[in-house]
Amino acid sequence: MSDLIDIQAERERQERVILVGVAVNAYDDTEESLDELADLVSTAGAATVGRTIQNRENVHPGTYIGKGKIDEVAALAAELDATGIVCDDELSPAQMRNLEDALALKVMDRTMVILDIFAQRASTREGKIQVELAQLRYRSTRLIGKGSELSRLGGGIGTRGPGEKKLEVDRRVIRERISQLKKELADVVSTRETTRALREKNRIPVAAIVGYTNAGKSTLLNYLTGAGVLEEDKLFATLDPTTRGLTLASGQKVLLTDTVGFIRKLPHHLIDAFRSTLEEAKYADIILHVVDSASPVLEQQMYVVYETLKQLDIKEKPIITVWNKQDLLTDAQTLRDFKADKTVKISARTGEGTEELLAAIEEILRASKIFVQRTFPYEKAGDIQMIRKYGQLLTEEYREDGIFVEAYVPRDVFQKYLF
Repeated sequence: MSDLIDIQAERERQERVILVGVAVNAYDDTEESLDELADLVSTAGAATVGRTIQNRENVHPGTYIGKGKIDEVAALAAELDATGIVCDDELSPAQMRNLEDALALKVMDRTMVILDIFAQRASTREGKIQVELAQLRYRSTRLIGKGSELSRLGGGIGTRGPGEKKLEVDRRVIRERISQLKKELADVVSTRETTRALREKNRIPVAAIVGYTNAGKSTLLNYLTGAGVLEEDKLFATLDPTTRGLTLASGQKVLLTDTVGFIRKLPHHLIDAFRSTLEEAKYADIILHVVDSASPVLEQQMYVVYETLKQLDIKEKPIITVWNKQDLLTDAQTLRDFKADKTVKISARTGEGTEELLAAIEEILRASKIFVQRTFPYEKAGDIQMIRKYGQLLTEEYREDGIFVEAYVPRDVFQKYLF
């Protein structure tokens, strides 16, 4: 009985890890990247007890770090009673195997930690399918030369979520499972595309909220719409996208869609798996780029967001950069984004600046419409109903010769019904 209790206690023991990074040039932001990795590790439920960076011309192809650094990490792990290490880059199967053999410790990489967090956070059917798909793609490449040895990973980071029962199956079974998940995901994507087509038919504009993880996207969505999305000071606090309606001051209806947060070195497995979700931004009318103004590395975070959008082929969309967390700033800052059509300073927590943000959204939407000033004969009053449905009716005045109207109308509606 006591043996069973000891085993249970060991399983529940919090993992104690050492962060390991490689800087290949003097301009690398490896220190900041390890800070972020520490936040990821904490979010996954482990404790960071140490860190080390090796300066090299290139990452070691066989062991990620050199032999001398391996010996240093082994000594540090013994001193700090560490249970494993987390490398700041995605390791190849050979690198992971060789490091495990050299250190006799559990070896993880940034990708494994992020996948673990996603496994914990996914709550919808689509999210769970996407996470398992990403996990299986990641693990399938690590079956080479490992076989049943994968079971020695034990518990903790990298072993949770819908993919954990697949750790010891062969590549054929994993391939079959991936194929099955792709079919299930295709059904979900088909439903999403149907919903998207309905939005386009109803011509309700969509604003996609994008940004670096923990920039305050969910807080903004909650403040504007009362969506009730989880807000937490953790990376990837929310994973599954949420769409809510919003009525602007003019009466214009808009849909706001929250998307999963971006992060540096976002695993390509996740980009592939979550492409259907992330593509909500591709079909949006406006991109709201939320930036943490209080972050010391906001420029790097903005770069990651724009690179991810580029990778998803999201371009030529009006962008409003939302400088969030103004309530955390003590000094005036010069904030610039030359890729944005408009910029607004706000605090999603207090509501400061949100009226200016809504006005900016309305201004961009209005720019895509045609101003109509016309008197409609009474027998064509139905045309005015089209304006009410799809446009923004400013003036409606009944006169002897007809109904005088001033309105903003989408270009396609104007050309089809009113031209």
